[in-house]
Amino acid sequence: MSPIKKIAILTSGGDAPGMNAAIRAAVRGAIFNKLEVMGSIRGYQGLIDNNLVPMDSQSVSNIIQQGGTILKSARSKQFLTPEGRQIAYDNLQKNKIDALVVIGGDGTFTGARVFSGEHNIPIVGIPGTIDNDLYGTDYTIGYDTALNTVVEAVDKIRDTASAHSRLFFIEVMGRDAGFLALSSAIASGAETVLVPEINTGYKKLDDFLRNSFKKQKSSSIVLVAEGDKLSGGAIKIAERVNKEHPDYDARVTILGHIQRGGSPSGMDRVMASRMGVSAINALLDDQKSVMIGMVNGEIVYVPFNQALKNKKPLPPKQLELIDILSI
Repeated sequence: MSPIKKIAILTSGGDAPGMNAAIRAAVRGAIFNKLEVMGSIRGYQGLIDNNLVPMDSQSVSNIIQQGGTILKSARSKQFLTPEGRQIAYDNLQKNKIDALVVIGGDGTFTGARVFSGEHNIPIVGIPGTIDNDLYGTDYTIGYDTALNTVVEAVDKIRDTASAHSRLFFIEVMGRDAGFLALSSAIASGAETVLVPEINTGYKKLDDFLRNSFKKQKSSSIVLVAEGDKLSGGAIKIAERVNKEHPDYDARVTILGHIQRGGSPSGMDRVMASRMGVSAINALLDDQKSVMIGMVNGEIVYVPFNQALKNKKPLPPKQLELIDILSI
């Protein structure tokens, strides 16, 4: 493979706190290794539109503390087609770009895997998603910040729940994965959690509500992942509970996109910085079609195929913990 002299960086899919820290680290890691860097504005669509801008050390100054992504993000339907990917590749060739660093989740890496296979271009991925659902890494960029955001919100909701002896169903992000809901439930002292990975049936929730009410708790908090199969969302489950358990005053809070925003936590900044520099090192080490992961505090390279085809399981010990701590 010819030596890499110039790279492009992009962010794609849903934004996550810490993406800017990863961009900063990748840009400065590249410059440290005497590589030229360009940024693709609006992800893969930026490659198709040839919306590529030169980046230097100053370009990423004072962004480590910012949420969102300075490179913007978009879901490109055109990139899903062979014709769109050909246009993207032609623009990389025109700009003499030898390799890509892509920051995002499973959709981002799926596109990267296909693109790399079609055009033999080295691509390294950095996992950026608040869902923490990518196989091969203990944590993804943005997860810790989103967890702290949810916990802070739940703490405030519990104050009013206690004041009025109410039951709150709090819906958090997680269409296909319950990691955020599960960890938030443990960290906030929630009574139970509903996640898409486990279809527990209504009976378990019904039994919990009957026992909880008998214990005369001053408040009850239930975390609901938006993709939960049982409830179909916090609003529907609250309606059913109000109908079948009139002793409860069930309310709903949907946290929504507040979970994506905000200044990244210290953990996310450190992890993003390590992953960003490691992505450049991976390219210089002739790696391609790999995701940068972190396992037991150490950087690992995970092939896109493994990261995408394997489903990351919820930690069973944490599920047990919810039941133990809710008595």
